[in-house]
Amino acid sequence: MHRAAADSEADTATRSDDDGPLLTDLRTGDEAAFVTLVERYHASLLRLARAYVPASTAEDVVQETWLAVLRGLETFQGRATFKTWLFRIATNRARTRAAREGRSIPFSTLVQDETDASEQAVDPARFQSADGRYPGHWLLKPLTDGLPEERVLAGELDAVMRNAIAGLPPAQSQVVRLRDIDGLSSEEVCQVLQLTEGNQRVLLHRGRSKLRAVLEDYVTTRAN
Repeated sequence: MHRAAADSEADTATRSDDDGPLLTDLRTGDEAAFVTLVERYHASLLRLARAYVPASTAEDVVQETWLAVLRGLETFQGRATFKTWLFRIATNRARTRAAREGRSIPFSTLVQDETDASEQAVDPARFQSADGRYPGHWLLKPLTDGLPEERVLAGELDAVMRNAIAGLPPAQSQVVRLRDIDGLSSEEVCQVLQLTEGNQRVLLHRGRSKLRAVLEDYVTTRAN
């Protein structure tokens, strides 16, 4: 399959796109619009690339991604969000580089290993319900009641959780990052990572469960 065609596979479902005005400006040659998009997504793309390739290579992958965006912009029809399309391009580039350099186990293998593995279930009551403000996310407030406020405000808790995400099994870490840091929907994550909805749900639940345990340990330690 031609690379441009492969990169456009994520452009599949009609969605609103907050980046639309910037894309319109970019198509007219507005360099400022391109700079804004790079500033908005560069850090996220680096995190995504580093899940597949070393940090020294991730920057190259991101640069290749932005070049692919510029070359393929006219073929982007907006049937998916720009963000989904962008992340799919980055994922394809990172996987190709990792395979070429022999530095990565195929993502599909990681997914199978992590979803097939037996893990102890976590009580669903420990997460926000479907009608909560953030369905499926952790119930943070009860845990942080006894935590000195200055620690949370200083970002210590955020750093703890980001480190914990980095320590998750690779597929779980990737799904949690895309959902909880980059804000993609379950549908978008499935498109970017080429996952079934079932596997995406399992990986997200297991990843969040592990992070919940880290959070509880942190709060218990710091509150005492």
